[in-house]
Amino acid sequence: MARILSKIPVIDTEKDVAVGIKLPLNNASKGLFELSYSTEDQAVSNLKNLLLTSKGERRYLPTFGTGIMNLLFDPNTTEVGENLKDEISSAISFWMPYIIINNIDIKQKIDALGAQAEHGLSVTINFRVSNQGANQTIVLDINQSGTIAIL
Repeated sequence: MARILSKIPVIDTEKDVAVGIKLPLNNASKGLFELSYSTEDQAVSNLKNLLLTSKGERRYLPTFGTGIMNLLFDPNTTEVGENLKDEISSAISFWMPYIIINNIDIKQKIDALGAQAEHGLSVTINFRVSNQGANQTIVLDINQSGTIAIL
């Protein structure tokens, strides 16, 4: 069955009306969560949600998310970087076709040899929301304990 793609309408026509909740979830001065008031801000929050969700984690949407967590424990070679780029690009193009990826840069983190060595990956995603949006960057910091942080 083919997936029907629809254009994402601009829903931020009223400046006083929130269009969604920003990620990460934080306490806000007015209410429980920090709200986004523009379509572009909400698209960035949705992208963060996609990147931090593992496939199979969402009930009734088992293919939503990325396989980043599955790739973490593969040997840290150049192939992992290419697999990670493919995983991120395919998830974004399927679930969020309105986000245009400019570049995905993956760097291995190996600071020193010995007991204090830090191993992991740093993934920098440069993108824009639709053709009119400004270039933005999200950095995923993946450390040796298997945790992912968005900077």
